[in-house]
Amino acid sequence: MDTLECIKARRSVRKYKSDPIPPEKLNEVLEAFRLAPSWANVQAWELVVVTDPAMKEKLQDTLPKGNPARNAMVQAPVVIAVCGVKGKSGMYKNEAVTALGDWFMFDLGIAAQNLCLAACALGLGTVHAGYLDHNKASKLLGLPPETTVVELVPLGFPDHEPKNPGRKALAEFVHRDQYGKRWAE
Repeated sequence: MDTLECIKARRSVRKYKSDPIPPEKLNEVLEAFRLAPSWANVQAWELVVVTDPAMKEKLQDTLPKGNPARNAMVQAPVVIAVCGVKGKSGMYKNEAVTALGDWFMFDLGIAAQNLCLAACALGLGTVHAGYLDHNKASKLLGLPPETTVVELVPLGFPDHEPKNPGRKALAEFVHRDQYGKRWAE
């Protein structure tokens, strides 16, 4: 599957088969994360690959009852905890160099999307689950204080084909030269 096809095909998967993920596919997904760009190449991230059913249940409890990805935490054979190391990305001499502060969330967004696109290309499903108790999840996984769980990504073979949720037309959010001059499609 080429890159543009993969971008168009990727969906948030919330129901999974129990089939195990072949190790070579899991390694390819992790490799796609590793290859993502980051601020000054600091790679301020850690991943925790969770396969233990008891730990997946504990992580499920970090998601509120209303989170639609909650059941995916225990259905998917793997949950990847995407963790950021604070105070490294977007920093120079321990000071944030942009008005936006620590850049690790931006770096992790790029890397996590690499992971999800690679999974899609390999026939696997994912969903970005960021609505959770980050402190509780970080504690459960034994992370050091400078590192925090940013999101949990269930990974496995989809048990359904999610519908396309639709997207805004380019003219609704793209501007030419300055804000307010709408893009003409």
